[in-house]
Amino acid sequence: MMTDMPTTALELRDVTLEYRMRRSFFRHSFRRALDGVSFDVEKGETVGIIGGNGSGKSTLLRVLGGIYRPNSGHIACWCENIMMLSLGLGFDPELSGRDNALIGGVLLGGRRREVKQRVDQMIAFAELEEQSKDPVKTYSSGMKARLGFSVALTMEADLLLIDEVLGVGDQAFQQKAKAAMLSRINSEQTVVFVSHSLAMVTQLCNRVVWLERGRVRQQGSAVDIVEAYKIEQQNKT
Repeated sequence: MMTDMPTTALELRDVTLEYRMRRSFFRHSFRRALDGVSFDVEKGETVGIIGGNGSGKSTLLRVLGGIYRPNSGHIACWCENIMMLSLGLGFDPELSGRDNALIGGVLLGGRRREVKQRVDQMIAFAELEEQSKDPVKTYSSGMKARLGFSVALTMEADLLLIDEVLGVGDQAFQQKAKAAMLSRINSEQTVVFVSHSLAMVTQLCNRVVWLERGRVRQQGSAVDIVEAYKIEQQNKT
C-alpha cells in the first residue's frame, strides 16, 4: 500500500536555544535566544520571519540551517538540499569568487562537472565578472551576498533560508533578485525569509512568523501579521 508523501517541509516544536555568556572567570550566565518556538513550513510555501533587533530572527535561521544546535525542542525537515544565504556566511575568504561558487554548488549536492558548467552563469548573475578571480576577502558584504544568492539560485536547493540578502546591492540588482525569487516562489520553491523590509515580506511571503525576545508573538497570513507589527511599532513611537 502506497503512503502519501509528506506535504510539510519543516516542523518546529518548542525549540529553545541558550547562549552561555561569561561574566567572570568563575561565573557564567545564560541568554535565551529562542524560547519555545513552534511553527510549520509547508512544501512550496514562503514564510517570512519578522521582529526587532535581538528578537532571534537570524539565530532561528541558523538553527534551521544546522549551524546552531538547540538546547531542547524538536525539528523535523523533509528537504534534502538546504541553502542558507547570509552576509559573509559559508565562503572561504582566501579563495576566489569563482572557486567559492564551485565549492558552494558542490556542497549543495551538485556534481562537480555540472556545477563547473554553471559557474559562469553564477558569476554573471552576481555581476562579478571583473572580480571573479579575486579572493573573497576583498569583497564587500554586498558582493558576497550577491554571489551566495546566485549560487543558490542556480543550484535549485529544496529549501532556501534567506537572511536579509535581498536588500543588498543597488536598486537594479535588488529588482533582479526579487524577480528571480518570485520566479522560484511561483515554481513552488520552499523559502524561509528574514527581512526588515516589511514591503518585501508582504510581497514575497504566504505566511509570517513574528518573533519577540525569542518567542513567537504571532503567526498567520503575511498581510495580517505585517499590519499588526506595523501598528505595534507605531504605538511605540
